[in-house]
Amino acid sequence: MRTIGDIRAALQSGHGFPGDRETFEVDLQRALEASSEVDLDAVAAMIVDYRGRIRLCQDPDFGIAVQEGLVLAAQLKQKNPRA
Repeated sequence: MRTIGDIRAALQSGHGFPGDRETFEVDLQRALEASSEVDLDAVAAMIVDYRGRIRLCQDPDFGIAVQEGLVLAAQLKQKNPRA
């Protein structure tokens, strides 16, 4: 995934976090508005962020790690109910 088109296609195919497909265009517009004609760092950072999000969601170990984190958080909350 090296282009905006690649990221759009991946998001349209259901890759990424829930809501990413809907927020991508808004985030892209904001990044473009924050950029000048010669400085597109905000756009590049946004592309890198979405590319990383898509790759995370494609990693089968990511879902397992998230589930383990949720279980651990629930256990910690049971031990300390005030938190």
